[in-house]
Amino acid sequence: MNRTLPSLMLAGGLLAAGNALADGPLLWQDNSLTYLYGQNFEINPPIQQTFTFEHASGWTFGDLFMFVDQINYNGSEDPNLGKNTYYGEISPRLSFGKIFDQKIEFGPISDVLLAATYERGENRNQNYLLGPGFDLNIPGFDYFQLNFYYRRPDGITNNPSGQWQVTPVWSYTIPVGNSNVLIDGFMDWVWNNQDGTSSRPNDLHANLHFNPQIKYDLGKALGWSAVKHFYVGIEYDYWRHKYGIDNNSVLGDEVLGGTHQNTFSLLAKVHF
Repeated sequence: MNRTLPSLMLAGGLLAAGNALADGPLLWQDNSLTYLYGQNFEINPPIQQTFTFEHASGWTFGDLFMFVDQINYNGSEDPNLGKNTYYGEISPRLSFGKIFDQKIEFGPISDVLLAATYERGENRNQNYLLGPGFDLNIPGFDYFQLNFYYRRPDGITNNPSGQWQVTPVWSYTIPVGNSNVLIDGFMDWVWNNQDGTSSRPNDLHANLHFNPQIKYDLGKALGWSAVKHFYVGIEYDYWRHKYGIDNNSVLGDEVLGGTHQNTFSLLAKVHF
């Protein structure tokens, strides 16, 4: 069954709105398209091709990051999974430093923010996240964010209770010859108040998702000026107890064959 991507239309609308506000509260923006090809994924079909639209922008009151994935399954024989799926997130953050026109700096912290995220997949699987965020000044990094969330799942059978999540996000550039290598990514560490387990049978297991990209700016090396950057490289995807499913549970052991994911994908990414 083919799925459509109404979220991609929303992304295009936000992009157009961003261009229209170039002389207003919008300070900067970056948009990109990514292609990924990888194997050895767990739970979902093992071979996947992903097309991703990403938008990041800075505003006079904070910042915004959002992305939409179109994920295609190669050789899937499970009629319940279909041939493809989609997933997206939108993450606005309100800066207390910008809103109150005050410098909020202490130690490595350069700003304090209110961070939120809305996650959405198929079949109304969605999560709402809210909590404090921090921008950090760490020598050598282009940026380093640290966000803490209370995470509330929705659209899952029997409504599991909420969890806590910490998400560092980073970017680090290394000059190489006449171009650069960029190492960026994120890590989501999700847990509940039971030291990684819960007495409620429907609660999600604590899980760790580590997802960096290592990429070379081939466009800059070749002198391409039509795009901001054209990267080629790899994405590493490590997930312990993927989707919060306990690897030692009956579901993890017998049905899915394990929920610890450890895989690489080839990557091509263009910024415009």
